[in-house]
Amino acid sequence: MARRNKTLEDILDVILYDNPSTQEEIAAKLGLSRRYVTQLLKPLIDEDIVKRSYVIDLKKYDEVYGSQDSTFSSKQNSAYYLIENMLNNMAEHVKKQVELSFESVLKNDKKLAEEALELDFTTNNMFEKVRSSVETIVNINPHFKLSKIILFNEAAYNYERIGDYSGHVAKFVINDESTVDDELLNILKKMHKYAQQSISCATDAFINEKLSLRGDLMDSEEKMHEYQQKAMTKIANQMAETSFDDVERSNYYLYISRVVKSFERMGDISVEIMELAAEFHRDIPRPTIPRTFRE
Repeated sequence: MARRNKTLEDILDVILYDNPSTQEEIAAKLGLSRRYVTQLLKPLIDEDIVKRSYVIDLKKYDEVYGSQDSTFSSKQNSAYYLIENMLNNMAEHVKKQVELSFESVLKNDKKLAEEALELDFTTNNMFEKVRSSVETIVNINPHFKLSKIILFNEAAYNYERIGDYSGHVAKFVINDESTVDDELLNILKKMHKYAQQSISCATDAFINEKLSLRGDLMDSEEKMHEYQQKAMTKIANQMAETSFDDVERSNYYLYISRVVKSFERMGDISVEIMELAAEFHRDIPRPTIPRTFRE
């Protein structure tokens, strides 16, 4: 089955997003021989799915191949599949970014914090790739429901926001020389764990339609808010014992409070991605009232 051929998927990806003029250009981009590219593309060209100018008729591609591949649900099509791959890669990258940011806090390591901030450039580029891919697909295939495919943009934007909050965690290490006391650090470890669990649940729901994970996500959210309150209480007690003249320590409390808030926001954004998943897969509209006013 042609669709299961990973190399063919890479070729289609190049055609969709790089607009090659010749098969030689496709082959050079992927490090393949032109003959092999020709061999893989020929059946799709013969069926008029890939035009000679190297434009994919995605609707026809799905009519011919989509229903024959049991690995894909009937709702899925080639465009969705390609963007879902990008979105899944973005989610994994953001989780790595969050992990590295928190590791820099655990080790009080500025170098790790700087590496985590550098990962944010890739996160931003991934968002731009999803955005431009959605735009490209809408332009070449007007048959798509615009409201549906635009949800990919919103999901990618939410992952970018998580990346931004990860940056706040890393900046704590760069901006402040203080180390976090063990009791507060243990609370942050819990918050980091629940943030990662929340991102994973939301991603599985959006990419793999596992909406049943909503309960697990809300459990993580509840725990997240519980540990947020503990952390802020701990910080408030420490502030009460600190002189107003100790400017350096006051800055520490400001920065560490941002770390706590960042983990809490990662959980909230994960819930927003879960709501996007419900709208994407089940046409369940998202609440119009912001989450902060629903309690």
